[in-house]
Order: sequence, then C-alpha cells, then structure tokens
Amino acid sequence: MGLRYKSHPWHGIEIGAGAPRVVTCFIEMVPTDTVKYEIDKDSGYLKIDRPQKFSNVIPALYGFIPQTYCSAHVAELSCNALGRSDIIGDSDPLDICILTEKTISHGDILVEARPIGGFRMIDGNQADDKIIAIMNNDAVYMHFNDISHCPDLVVERLKHYFLTYKDMPGETKRQSQITHVYNREEALLVIERARKDYQIKFHSLETMFSHE
Repeated sequence: MGLRYKSHPWHGIEIGAGAPRVVTCFIEMVPTDTVKYEIDKDSGYLKIDRPQKFSNVIPALYGFIPQTYCSAHVAELSCNALGRSDIIGDSDPLDICILTEKTISHGDILVEARPIGGFRMIDGNQADDKIIAIMNNDAVYMHFNDISHCPDLVVERLKHYFLTYKDMPGETKRQSQITHVYNREEALLVIERARKDYQIKFHSLETMFSHE
C-alpha cells in the first residue's frame, strides 16, 4: 500500500533508529518562505496557516519530529522548571528547528538532524518547546555538540522569530515567552517525553498498524 499512498508525516514516518540522538524530521518551512505553513493533521498535507505580519523569516529549517506529542509528560518538565502546576502540553507534535549551511528551497521533505538543545517556550499556559538541532553531517555545523557552541547571534535570531511569528495584525499580542535555553541532554529528555506522550495518546493507532 505504501507504493500507492503517501505516508502521513506525523504518524506514518518513523522517528529513526538513532533517536533521540539523531531524529528524522518533517520540514514544514524554510528560510525563503514568507507565509507560515503547517501540517494539516487530518490529511497530512501542508497547508497555509497565515501570512507573516512582518518581513522576518525563520532563520533555519522548521518542522516537527514524527511520532511525538506534547502532553502531560512534556508539560511536567516545564512545571518542574518553573515551579508551576498549571502548564499543559500544546497537543501538537514536538517542534524542531534545524541549522544547516545548505540552501533548502522548499519544505515537505524529511531531514535527519542531531539535537543540540532547545527553548522552553510557554504560550499562555501551554508548553511549546522548540528543539534546536543541526542537519546531520552538515559541513559547517557538524562540530556543534551543544547549543552553547552556537554563536549568540544565531540563538537570538531564533528567539526573536519564535516570540513574534504568531503575531497577527489587529490581534492582541500573544503571551508567549522563552523561559530557558536548555542543553543537549535536556533536549533529548524532552524528545523522549514527547515520544511517551505520543505512545499514550495514539496507542490504538499503533496497535492497529501492528496487526496489519
């Protein structure tokens, strides 16, 4: 059947045998995009979410890690880090931002990436973590083993994008904040938590596929 039908990027793509240290990612957006694309969860196709309010663009590849889900186990990390009890997951796959020296002209592709850190981002009361990674074996970034190895300017550009990309004309500014920049080990833990949340949420889906 796989020869006739496209696999759903969220549910039908494997995260990779080397996960969480090397993960297969689905790319929704690239730096040349001037509108925000995101996956349609029902069909698995990319859709236009909204035009960007300002001229800023994502300074790296942006997408999500298949077969992950941000719910209770991911939210627990933010609750513990911030001393709060009201944070919940955003009920989306785990976002990932991938640094590379290559110019990638379009999304809707798979990329192998190596996580090096992440942003603990809170949107209202929802955990909206952003994993920061490098394209596996990238010629320029391949020696970065932790986000602390990234130039400060790169990290600040990523922060600025994520704190502004949801702004829309005429709307009240969203209450998003990045509370922490965390290291590689924390990023790997977040990915494992997101995999566990996925297994709980979509247990029936995995059971159905295992009996095909």
